[in-house]
Amino acid sequence: MTTTTPPAATSAPTPASSKAPGTDIRPGRLLAVVLTAQFMALLDVFIVNVAAPTIREELHASGAGLQLVIAGYTITYAVLLITGARLGERLGHRRVYLVGLAVFTAASLACGLSQSTGQLIAFRLLQGAGSAVLIPQVLSLIQRNFTGEARMKALGAYSAVLATGAAAGQVVGGVLVSADLFGTGWRPVFLVNVPVGVALLFVAARVLPRDDRSDAGRARGLDLPGLVLLAAAVSAFTVPLVLGEQEGWPLWTWVSLGAAAVLFALFCWYEARLARRGGAPLISPRVLRVPGMGLAVFRLAAVMAVNSGFLFVLSLHVQGGLGYSALRAGLTFAPSAIVFGVVGLTWRKWPAALQRALIPGGFALAAVSCVAVGLLLRDGDDGGLWLYVAFVGGGLGLALGFSPTLTRALATVNPEDAADASGFLATVTQLGQLTGVAVFGAIFLARIESQGAPGAYSSADALLVSFYALAAAAALGAVSGLVRMRR
Repeated sequence: MTTTTPPAATSAPTPASSKAPGTDIRPGRLLAVVLTAQFMALLDVFIVNVAAPTIREELHASGAGLQLVIAGYTITYAVLLITGARLGERLGHRRVYLVGLAVFTAASLACGLSQSTGQLIAFRLLQGAGSAVLIPQVLSLIQRNFTGEARMKALGAYSAVLATGAAAGQVVGGVLVSADLFGTGWRPVFLVNVPVGVALLFVAARVLPRDDRSDAGRARGLDLPGLVLLAAAVSAFTVPLVLGEQEGWPLWTWVSLGAAAVLFALFCWYEARLARRGGAPLISPRVLRVPGMGLAVFRLAAVMAVNSGFLFVLSLHVQGGLGYSALRAGLTFAPSAIVFGVVGLTWRKWPAALQRALIPGGFALAAVSCVAVGLLLRDGDDGGLWLYVAFVGGGLGLALGFSPTLTRALATVNPEDAADASGFLATVTQLGQLTGVAVFGAIFLARIESQGAPGAYSSADALLVSFYALAAAAALGAVSGLVRMRR
């Protein structure tokens, strides 16, 4: 992994303490605005999970319809992230941030007012598109408006928010559904975004630095063939992952995954060819050549796969096997979310002697914690106090695998490559989450089906097998850390 000292950028970013005409640029306010939007958008990837039973009952949704309500957001979000990053570079990060936030907020209102499954699916797709336009601008704005130590701290906060969104979504969703505000049932999980989004639009218009028109004039083209190839590849990969289990993994899902591999290879060939000809590829080769970027991509994908698989399988078990309410299920994840966030903000203050061991040690701790959770729940009971100790260990381990990796990988990305890096790494984390849900969720559900007798004990047995698999994935992350440390 790279060192934490960023080199001199080839084009200096605007310092966060400077002021542009008509804009109050203050580091704390800027960071609070962009990270609040980031957190809100990430929350909606998972907040619907605990509301799914209520949505199905009220809207009479079919299994496939409910799956699309949950997954529609994720599909458009993953497919359009790179496009959103390039739009920010071309049209201005402030302008595109505001447009993405406005689309997300309006779509959230429409979701909350939907009267049918079809309407809710359509507006979830639009909500995901708004997030895909919004989220890449967050990292770009941080990269361009913070330097040196301030940038490192901002990236630490960014990674903490990014990492806690999944668990926090489960918690907030459980609280809102159980509260049943004014008899609205599931609708507050979407409507809660509206007042926050409107307030952010007002504040962001004053706080975010105005776009530099000279930068926009020098921006690269959109690379439409590259955009089409990447969108097709990501679509072919994500759609079977989010719908495969519900549909029983028919032939088309495997054909689609195979096509995704071909399309990704074709995308890489086209981008390399475009770069050799002096064109403007969708992802700058400089980003991919950042020292340690390949290992960083693997670790980030591994962390997000383990994190999302952990949350998804545990949610299925506690709600389906143990019969927890939405509120209790949501609060079950609170220890992991809190620890993840705290570690993301504080790990750089830990003793220097520990810094080199944080990533492999974090993955190893996550592996041990996964085994512990599986063993504590294997008899179909609630695991007692030790379960929450294991949750804390899991949150601590995954945070140590994630936050230092992301921060160090971005420390040497130059400001002019911020758009490419933000879109690329956001896509990696999203694909990691999808893979974790699909792979470990499939292991859990297949194990239950093989036993043929649903209940707390069979669910606990399936959980144990799934968490052994999660531990194995975390162990691979630990090995990747050791490989780098020996260099």
